[in-house]
Amino acid sequence: MLDARAQHLLKTLIERYIAEGQPVGSRVLSRHSGLELSPATIRNVMADLEEMGLIASPHTSAGRMPTPRGYRFFVDTLMVVKPLEQGEIERLEGEFDGDRPQQLVNAAASLLSQLTQFAGVVMTPRRREAVLRLSEHRVLLIVVTPEGDVQNRILHTDRPYTSAQLIEATNFFNQNFAGHSFVSIRDRLAAELSALREDIARLMQVAIEVGEGALSEGDSLVVTGERNLLNAEDLASNMDRLRQLFDLFEQKTSLLHLLDESQKAQGVQIYIGGESGLVPLDECSVVTSPYEVGGQVMGTLGVIGPTRMAYERVIPIVGVTAKLLSNALSRERVDD
Repeated sequence: MLDARAQHLLKTLIERYIAEGQPVGSRVLSRHSGLELSPATIRNVMADLEEMGLIASPHTSAGRMPTPRGYRFFVDTLMVVKPLEQGEIERLEGEFDGDRPQQLVNAAASLLSQLTQFAGVVMTPRRREAVLRLSEHRVLLIVVTPEGDVQNRILHTDRPYTSAQLIEATNFFNQNFAGHSFVSIRDRLAAELSALREDIARLMQVAIEVGEGALSEGDSLVVTGERNLLNAEDLASNMDRLRQLFDLFEQKTSLLHLLDESQKAQGVQIYIGGESGLVPLDECSVVTSPYEVGGQVMGTLGVIGPTRMAYERVIPIVGVTAKLLSNALSRERVDD
């Protein structure tokens, strides 16, 4: 538990460190805190904060800097978020002028990167909720993703199928598998193949395989502005860690898992340092927010930068961008 004086000094220290990037000494705190305290009293409070693991003294410097635990206390308890002005929100809304989901996702990633000068990441709309339908006139697979993206695939079959057979297959899919992922459909088909007529079962299996191929096209994670991190002094000084971070961006699997987990919670999520569970992000913070269409979560977007970031500014940027992307995807779906 921190008393009001200690909280005020910790808040001042973190704000000065974020702004200037230099360890903060007792004299600086005395000038900027607005409290009538002697340097000796401030040093005693700082010693207590250091003992609690909220701040640390780098090398032999007399100043202190926040630890990840200190940042966490600051974000959860002390920080005052600065909401974006309506005019700025309207200007950002104008950036979402694409007419396809992938264009809108790319716009969101670029916007996050430009506004924060960090790396912007967007997990593309979850495609495992795709719905299968077959048309009557030809063996045509229509893949409709939840965000409204439509992809067509022609199935080349071993023999011709009658309209009645195609209608039967269509009805069976719509009644039993509409809204399910391809993985779950495949599992159910494996258990039910013996109960289906051979020709229809073969046609459905081909549809599953082609549909999975259609949905795998394109990238599942969009990352922009990685090079901005080269300008972050806190990260650029450690080339080994920076290399690990860029490997993380390139491989994407671990980062996708983190974003997938973060969308289970509502609103903006903040991972500071080791809270992400990913070693390359030990000196970074990740600020994420899910976005949705029609009340259903489609994916997650966010910002990756050094732990020394202006959280009160980054948090509303991420939150507003998620809402704008949700609105844009919803409009695009209605237009289709």
